[in-house]
Amino acid sequence: MKILKNTFGVLLLGVLLGCSSNEPATEEIPEALAVSSVPSFSYIAETRSLYVTSNLDWRINNDANWITVDPEFGSDNGPVNISVTANQSSYMRSAMLSISGGNITRYLQISQERVVEPEPTPTPAPSNGLDPNQAPSENFDLSTWKLSIPVNRGDGTATDISVSQLNDNYQNSAYFYTASDGGMVFKCPVDGYKTSANTSYTRVELREMLRGTNTSISTQGVNKNNWVFGTAPQADKNAAAAYDGEMNATLAVNHVTTSGSSSHIGRVIIGQIHANNDEPIRIYYRKLRNNNLGSIYFAHEPTDGNGSEQWHEMIGSRSNSASNPSDGIALNEVFSYRINVVGDLLTVTIIRDGKQDVVKSVNMVNSGFNVGGQYMYFKAGVYHVNNSGNSSDFAQATFYALEKSHTSN
Repeated sequence: MKILKNTFGVLLLGVLLGCSSNEPATEEIPEALAVSSVPSFSYIAETRSLYVTSNLDWRINNDANWITVDPEFGSDNGPVNISVTANQSSYMRSAMLSISGGNITRYLQISQERVVEPEPTPTPAPSNGLDPNQAPSENFDLSTWKLSIPVNRGDGTATDISVSQLNDNYQNSAYFYTASDGGMVFKCPVDGYKTSANTSYTRVELREMLRGTNTSISTQGVNKNNWVFGTAPQADKNAAAAYDGEMNATLAVNHVTTSGSSSHIGRVIIGQIHANNDEPIRIYYRKLRNNNLGSIYFAHEPTDGNGSEQWHEMIGSRSNSASNPSDGIALNEVFSYRINVVGDLLTVTIIRDGKQDVVKSVNMVNSGFNVGGQYMYFKAGVYHVNNSGNSSDFAQATFYALEKSHTSN
């Protein structure tokens, strides 16, 4: 009986051992997919990172053209870069990305701030005392000037804006107006109508009119509209409005022509004394295309039979192939000129802040202007001495001061 019990125990142990040799059932690992959040982006283009935590193969679905995802797919854990382009609109924008893996989908909202327009800064009062909201005649004493613009007045010649018209707050957005800094702008195209058949070039230029609004006095002649040199005959000094004179101007040349013949390109006359038929002085500014700085020179033109035209270089050279003048004047650089006549002595001065004045004098005793019948008037603005450039090319100068004086009889 004891033997039988032992035999049964052995068999039972064998069964148990046989059952224990089978593989146990595999425990299933749950799917996992998590995505970190991303703070709102600023309006500029930038990149930020998020982190995917997963035990699955995953993919990011993106339908927004302003968002770039890198990488778009992966497996297991890993960082993802989210890049946005600049938001140029005035509205905040957002998009929803979906991240899918296995049977799980997560959603991630991407937001980007709008452009925040800065509060407008009040326009400071110009330091030169000029008001950008006023017409040129309200900022400058134009009571003894008229203006020429290259617009057909009906007979094929340029239009004159009379003293009274000019001082009735006249402006013209194409040719003559007040700049944002209060300056008086003269803008003259290559193409346009000239003041007479004898003139080759266009101009937007002031012409001195000492008669003011008294149109009973003739524009031309030795009379109360014009002045003479102090060495003129006494009868002419008595008949004229005044004798001798000085004009002071502060300005910046903003643009010169970049097209045309080599003798024309980049040059403009910014101030003159005009006589009957000749010019005791014409002041030129010239900047060539390949130069950063411009030159200043002037011409003195005697009357017929009293010699050839004279040229006087003050800053740089008047050459058609001049190198960049080391002490030249850049476009938009403010400078001043002074034209002074006492008797037969003409003196021209160029004045710049922080630099020594440049001065040239001409003795005009033999130039033919100190005889009877010769009368003078100042001119200032843009006399555009280029008629070979493209029709749309132009010259422009902005004046910040313009004053003149004469000796009264």
